[in-house]
Amino acid sequence: MKTTKRLFCFGLGYSAEALIRRLKRKGWTVAGTCREEKRRAQLARLGIKAYRFDGERPLNDANKILAGVTHLLISIPPSDDGAGAADPVLRHHLEHLLATRNTIKWIGYLSSTSVYGDARGLPVDEDWPCRPTSMRSQRRIEAESAWRALARGPAPLPVHAFRLAGIYGPGRSELDRARAGTAKRIDRPRHRFARIHVDDIASVLMASIVKPRPGAIYNVCDDEPAPPSAVTEEACRLLKVSPPPFQFLDEALKSMSPMARGFWRDYRFLLNFRIKSELKVKLVYPDFRAGLKAILKAGG
Repeated sequence: MKTTKRLFCFGLGYSAEALIRRLKRKGWTVAGTCREEKRRAQLARLGIKAYRFDGERPLNDANKILAGVTHLLISIPPSDDGAGAADPVLRHHLEHLLATRNTIKWIGYLSSTSVYGDARGLPVDEDWPCRPTSMRSQRRIEAESAWRALARGPAPLPVHAFRLAGIYGPGRSELDRARAGTAKRIDRPRHRFARIHVDDIASVLMASIVKPRPGAIYNVCDDEPAPPSAVTEEACRLLKVSPPPFQFLDEALKSMSPMARGFWRDYRFLLNFRIKSELKVKLVYPDFRAGLKAILKAGG
């Protein structure tokens, strides 16, 4: 008898959608949560059942919703209020998740490479110690650690952690900022950032689903960390427009969000050997040039 594969995703966002598109083509049943009614209606048009969950209150009838789920993806960020469990899903639904032990085959937690903190430009693999430099990153490692703890013990759950670099893809790339006139070039060429195309995130998740290793951690990034100014210049070159003038970092920081300032405060050179050696992932977009070119070619 063929078993139906069912994914439930806490947080039907950009990265989750990329995975869902692939799974639906393979006949999976997919459902999940979102925060807004408008988003819920949009997902319904795509054939995805979505439930309202804002992290403040639990799902209604969670046992029924999660019954029979075989795979679980968590892409909701941790709460930033500093009170209680950092992860809102575990805060409200730990007992419901424990009840899925008989059916659950794989759990993926989408974390962030910000948990490493500042490595002063040194190469960082998954064994590098986590020393977050902001409250946001501290809450992220608390949430990730709480999920990973469930992979240990007498009745473990099959949890995997994916530390994502800066995400880009159709509708969310430097091409969009260059077109909108909001792209910036900051004069700090030795400060390089890691990034990952959203479709390559889906490839990594699919590979882990096929080859699960509960408790595993994966850096999810491309092969070429690069200064943001180089990405902006490439986007402008593809669009045949002039790049914006350079700004000094001190000047640019004044108009940045706290999250963006954190990117410039921490400097690390991320390594992605594990997704290749263990999961046998071959990145479709190994660098930002390949990714931007493909987005533009597809009309994005």
